[in-house]
Amino acid sequence: MLHELRTYTFHPGKLPVYLKLAEEVGRPTRGNNYGINRGYWTPEFGRLNQIWHLWEYESYEQRTHLRTELQKNPDWTGKYIPNLLPLLQTQEIRFLNPALPLTAPEGEGNVYELRIYRARAGMSQNWLKQFKEIMPVREKYSKNVGLWWGEAPQPHEVAHMWAYRDANDRFATRAKVAADPEWQGFLAEAGGCLEDMQSIFLLPTNYSPMK
Repeated sequence: MLHELRTYTFHPGKLPVYLKLAEEVGRPTRGNNYGINRGYWTPEFGRLNQIWHLWEYESYEQRTHLRTELQKNPDWTGKYIPNLLPLLQTQEIRFLNPALPLTAPEGEGNVYELRIYRARAGMSQNWLKQFKEIMPVREKYSKNVGLWWGEAPQPHEVAHMWAYRDANDRFATRAKVAADPEWQGFLAEAGGCLEDMQSIFLLPTNYSPMK
């Protein structure tokens, strides 16, 4: 199983144009025939004018094949791509290996937090092992959506995603987690594996499978 996380940054003011284009052209054209879309989000804090979308493939070989087939779709190449490119500032791609099954939250109306950590060289699997072991403690407070280790372009990255009802729920939950003695023990043991941490607060688009 392979997950591809794509991050597009748009020129200021162009995100609404893109969202309309994706809803009316991009998503209907692509559907899940060229890879399965698992989520579509916009960030609420930090760097704005972005879209984050997550795709699932059986393998790199399947991804290569399906993206080749996508380029043969006239609606994609004639209606979507020419209108997308003028809006774009940058594109980033992460290839992620699932360490746990991707599990969508129940119901709709959720917000999502994606946490991306860069581990010290050679320490990502050590951190990942300890994180999976502490997961039952962490999930006493909220359920995990996804856990990954990075393949490329940053081989020392790990990432995990969580769903909350809203920002207040997120702050309250993390306060409870921080006070848990077992979690504190995990941080003391595993924290030395990491070099850098970032958190992205994401809101689902109206066409995101995870809402």
